[in-house]
Amino acid sequence: MLKEASRLPRRTMAREKMIRFLFRFLGFWILAGGFIALVVDGTRSIAASELVVTPARTAWTSLSPSSLEATRAAISNMAPWAWADLVGPLLDLPLFVLLAALGLVLMAIGNVRRRSRYQVS
Repeated sequence: MLKEASRLPRRTMAREKMIRFLFRFLGFWILAGGFIALVVDGTRSIAASELVVTPARTAWTSLSPSSLEATRAAISNMAPWAWADLVGPLLDLPLFVLLAALGLVLMAIGNVRRRSRYQVS
């Protein structure tokens, strides 16, 4: 009887499943984007006969320079130190590393925790 009383309502469980699915779905696609960025850098490296790595800042600038500047201004207004000390170094990482890390974090957040059959409760 204690297990029944401590269970979440069905509506809450459905929301939790949906949010976990959303995190896993987004994480999967962002991880796939990181893999694509790795393949593009690998192809460029083979063509150039040297290691070519695309920083995230360069990729963002080539896609939408105005949104990069707007984001920099917004972050600098909220916390002036954040852009130079936190976001700037992250944007200097290779794009595939940043996307892969973000994708894996989102997938880990959305991971369904399964109870071990050996756990005593």
